[in-house]
Amino acid sequence: MRRYAGTHHSSCEVTAVAIKAEYIWIDGTQPTAKLRSKTRILANADKLPTWGFDGSSTNQAEGHASDRVLEPVASFPDPIRGGDHILVLCEVNETNGTPHVSNTRALLRPIAEQFEAQEAIFGIEQEYTFFKGSRPLGFPEGGFPAPQGGYYCGIGAEEVFGREIVELHLDRCLQAGLAICGINAEVMPGQWEFQIGPVDALTVSDHLWVARYLLYRTAEEFGIDATLDAKPVRGDWNGAGAHTNFSTKAMREGYDAIITACESLGASQDIVLEHVNQYGDDIQARLTGKHETAPWNVYSYGVSDRGASVRIPWQVEVEQKGYIEDRRPNANVDPYVVTRLLVNTCCAALEKAGQV
Repeated sequence: MRRYAGTHHSSCEVTAVAIKAEYIWIDGTQPTAKLRSKTRILANADKLPTWGFDGSSTNQAEGHASDRVLEPVASFPDPIRGGDHILVLCEVNETNGTPHVSNTRALLRPIAEQFEAQEAIFGIEQEYTFFKGSRPLGFPEGGFPAPQGGYYCGIGAEEVFGREIVELHLDRCLQAGLAICGINAEVMPGQWEFQIGPVDALTVSDHLWVARYLLYRTAEEFGIDATLDAKPVRGDWNGAGAHTNFSTKAMREGYDAIITACESLGASQDIVLEHVNQYGDDIQARLTGKHETAPWNVYSYGVSDRGASVRIPWQVEVEQKGYIEDRRPNANVDPYVVTRLLVNTCCAALEKAGQV
């Protein structure tokens, strides 16, 4: 402790600053939740305290009873501030300790525990689009760039826009210890993708939310906005998705379980719509049956078929084991929701079929 002499009538004692903890949470904005964060100074990171915030300013409370609670659930090294500073991912609770209605992580936890023995793992491909003002990065003012074709995994200043942001974001994700496993430029100018996984449902979701936080903060430093809009440019341009790769132990060991999982996702129109209606806002604008998508209300699956709802990779058919890719989730999907739906639907069907 350091003591500082004040004026003749006062003095103050200031505890030496140890770490800055950036508390991060998902708000209650509809139809697509936003990330929020604020900083707390802690003596150390041995025990992360709960904290509070004004829920009336985040669409999570009304003004007459506005207090909401931040419950730390995971922490990561802060690659922006460096040193011993940390990022703290939180669930949002009511003041009585129960999960807030916006707390979708709390809904995933019991489902993940129920089917834990099936060892479900995920890899999520997060697409996003950079905007400079009202235009996607790389779009000329008052017009359009060359048609899609050379931008995907492109090289060169005429086809790639924002690489310096992407590379810095990748470095920061690695420094934070996130399970990021790759990046690439996407089909539309200014559109990119990073991948998180393969890890369990809670981990892939936690890491994806923190990676999104780092993406927004990194782009902010360049005066660029990173958006998860599912169809950022109308017309003959690809939308932005969050293709979700999924497998269980049985699927990684045999092809019959792969087919069971695929069939379960289209077992009824109610199941199809249950998933699609929770796979992100504006999904009908993206899932049109064009631009490497299936129609939003028609379920299909196929080997190596990027026009299907669910793709079985070609090597999975060859090896007769592996994983499936649900191509329907939007870029703006809540990962806690998509992982919960896939585990609940597929694992229940696999359990019923005795394929566990």
